[in-house]
Amino acid sequence: MRKSFNGLSGLVKNELNREPTSGDVFVFLNRNRTHLKLLHWERGGFVLYYKRLERGSFTPPVIKEDQTSFTWPQLVLMIEGITVEKSVQKLRYSH
Repeated sequence: MRKSFNGLSGLVKNELNREPTSGDVFVFLNRNRTHLKLLHWERGGFVLYYKRLERGSFTPPVIKEDQTSFTWPQLVLMIEGITVEKSVQKLRYSH
C-alpha cells in the first residue's frame, strides 16, 4: 500500500489494461484487507481515498468469473462493513 497517484494509475494502465482517466473508481486492497485505496479521476486530476481499519477487514463483494467490476452500492456496503445475506433488486422504470 505504498503506491500513490502515479504508482496506482500505472498499475491500472499496465496490469489491468484500463485507462485510469476513464472516470471509473479503481479499488486496491492490501493482502490482509485492512487497508483500502480508491483511485478516481475527476475533472482536473486524480482523487485518492484511503481507509485503514483498526479492527476487522474489508470483505469484497462476490463477483462472477466473467465480471471485472461491481456496482457503487456494493462498494459502499464493502467500505461500511455491511454484509448482505440475501437481496432482491426491484425493477425500475427507465425512460
